[in-house]
Amino acid sequence: QVQLVESGGGLVQAGGSLRLSCAASGRAFSIVVTAWFRQAPGKEREFVAAITPSGDSTKYADSVKGRFTISRDNAKNTVSLQMNSLKPEDTAVYYCSVRVAIGPIPTTGYGNWGQGTQVTVSS
Repeated sequence: QVQLVESGGGLVQAGGSLRLSCAASGRAFSIVVTAWFRQAPGKEREFVAAITPSGDSTKYADSVKGRFTISRDNAKNTVSLQMNSLKPEDTAVYYCSVRVAIGPIPTTGYGNWGQGTQVTVSS
């Protein structure tokens, strides 16, 4: 089983940048799809971005496409989310998660949630 710990959240002004990190334990990390989700107050958790085990393919939600970049380093068991041009609507708790998948990158069915990291974007 993979255990996940998110970090890197904080308070930033609109237009600014943050880089989130997800540190994983367990050798299975290199064979699972890893994704970032977020949950704003009063809203359901939503898919943000995901990356294949090898890192050769990524998928993004339309709301973050062109602004966020997901990457991974399997040697360090980490997945990062570089967030640029942040908007107030990006404010949420961000979680990383994993799942086994074959074929197209899924946006549902993830488990092994971390504790999350708060991102707050002020206008």
